Amino acid sequence: MENNINDPAVINDIIKINNDRIEGYNKAIELAHNHGLHELEADFRKYIEQSESFITELTPYVKLEGEEPTDSTMLSGKLFRTWMGIKVTIAGNDKKSLLESCEKGEDAFKATYKKILEDDDDTLSPSVKNVLTIQLNKQLEAHDHIKMLRDNASL
Repeated sequence: MENNINDPAVINDIIKINNDRIEGYNKAIELAHNHGLHELEADFRKYIEQSESFITELTPYVKLEGEEPTDSTMLSGKLFRTWMGIKVTIAGNDKKSLLESCEKGEDAFKATYKKILEDDDDTLSPSVKNVLTIQLNKQLEAHDHIKMLRDNASL
């Protein structure tokens, strides 16, 4: 790992979107449980564990710069989880609505990672960008799986 090359604030923004994803899937598990959609819980837990793993991979890069990794989320993520709960409650026991909400969360995650990777402002070392590219590719698989489940969900 290179020293004094990575902007810890940028890496902490990535950690925040992962914290949002964890909280979003925790909310999705709660909603799935409340609406008898137990078959979704294993996938949701898998993506929570994926983001926890991503955070573990990123933490040393923040600490190397003399900072601590954040445990907070983004305000937009908090608002999104509230909206997800309202939407699914209004829709009733609607698997498709829940999965649509999860897909929107995955879209936000993907957009954050892509924006950071496309910024060519030297705030991240090549090693961190490589880690982020690998994480993004794993997340894209998760996104496609959620989308497939959504497409196959009956109204």
